[in-house]
Amino acid sequence: MPCTVQPARRARTGGRTMTDGRRADEPHADTPGGTGRSAVVVGGGLAGITAALALADAGVRVTLLEGRPRLGGLAFSFQRGELTVDNGQHVYLRCCTAYRWFLDRVEGTALAPLQDRLDVPVLDVAKPEGRRLGRLRRDALPVPLHLGRSLATYPHLSLAERAGVGRAALALKGLDLADPTLDTQDFGSWLAGRGQSARAVEALWDLVGVATLNAVAGDTSLGLAAMVFKTGLLSDPGAADIGWARVPLGELHDRLARKALDSAGVRTEVRTRVTSVSINENGSWSVQVPGETLEADAVVLAVPQRETHELLPPGALDAPENLLAIGTAPILNIHVVYDRKVLAKPFFAALGTPVQWVFDRTEASGLKDGQYLALSQSAAQDEIDEPVAALRERYLPELERLLPAARGAQVQDFFVTRERTATFAPTPGVGRLRPGARTKAPGLYLAGAWTATGWPATMESAVRSGVSAADAALSALGRPRPSHLFDFEEAA
Repeated sequence: MPCTVQPARRARTGGRTMTDGRRADEPHADTPGGTGRSAVVVGGGLAGITAALALADAGVRVTLLEGRPRLGGLAFSFQRGELTVDNGQHVYLRCCTAYRWFLDRVEGTALAPLQDRLDVPVLDVAKPEGRRLGRLRRDALPVPLHLGRSLATYPHLSLAERAGVGRAALALKGLDLADPTLDTQDFGSWLAGRGQSARAVEALWDLVGVATLNAVAGDTSLGLAAMVFKTGLLSDPGAADIGWARVPLGELHDRLARKALDSAGVRTEVRTRVTSVSINENGSWSVQVPGETLEADAVVLAVPQRETHELLPPGALDAPENLLAIGTAPILNIHVVYDRKVLAKPFFAALGTPVQWVFDRTEASGLKDGQYLALSQSAAQDEIDEPVAALRERYLPELERLLPAARGAQVQDFFVTRERTATFAPTPGVGRLRPGARTKAPGLYLAGAWTATGWPATMESAVRSGVSAADAALSALGRPRPSHLFDFEEAA
């Protein structure tokens, strides 16, 4: 089957079908304004989809290869009976301008709306019923006054702790994110040095940080933590407003993404795993998949760091072993279906309990009766391999402690999804291990949330990495970068 991107150099034929309905041996229509330049993108997560769209929008002929039967990487959906289930709860913030661009590009913005204004209900199970609810929300005031009233009335901290949080926030705002020494320090020690109590860390800093960084403060690079809090809470009043999909993630990251790729002229192949990538004598690239070879002027590797390490040709990076030194962190997701409504809010965060964040996924899943709650448990190293029965025994009573209406409800389904390598671990020193988009091999580029985007392992980081890889490739290929792709940089 000819999967060759350049028609003059074909591999042997077969019968694989593309996602746009064409067979792999059908000719690929020239992209409008195309120059004959071609690229292969390896990996169909958000980074790979973004890179493919950006390259195609600039007139490059693109083939996107994904080993799974679907696009979306680790932000995907699957069927469980009549339920459509997300593998895990994903949110984004208003400051995530690259992911917002992605939603616009695949025509999915209306399906993942943002809050009008940041508002996070926080339940403390250790307090008496009726006094458990606190809120983190903003006012329409300039930074840092936008959070002043919320912090002043936050019931989960003492008056002295609230004042201390304000002082630490101002110190955080003064840090220079370009200072490389921040990456060598841990956030927990920095907070302790600014007088933050264990309670303040639990009720505020880790409440936000664990969800965004997938690590507790003591295990987190100060550089990454400072980036999260400065950008999300201390840059613009609306920066931390929360958005999430009101439909299954597969609707956004698979169906709508495929539609956008097809419209852009990208040839997309799923269930296609790349076995090797090599440079030819003439400077072009060969990408090997079982039974055939694809050739291109540029290759973007948009796969996890260990898979990237396996595919890198010799000499592509000065220290390829650094990729293997980037650790990973798990996320555990617990799914509970009740026979009735037990939660009136769309989501909440919790203190004094193993439960971290709980989201109502009833409507998105297609459930007709009852209520479906999804618990997102980050930094779950101690629980990621526990049996479902043990997790059920632990978490159902905790939900009953938090939600009085759950005490008389019947559990109709309880199941678990596990992402053992959900993110890279944001440990001190990880910054020096993260490579940029360019490699030392001309025409080979890297993308993925784990690359040097400056962001932790988020959907925002993944999209930014795809933009960076495409930008580097377009520069080398002599193609002007599409202006609309970089609108988010001006909005940031």
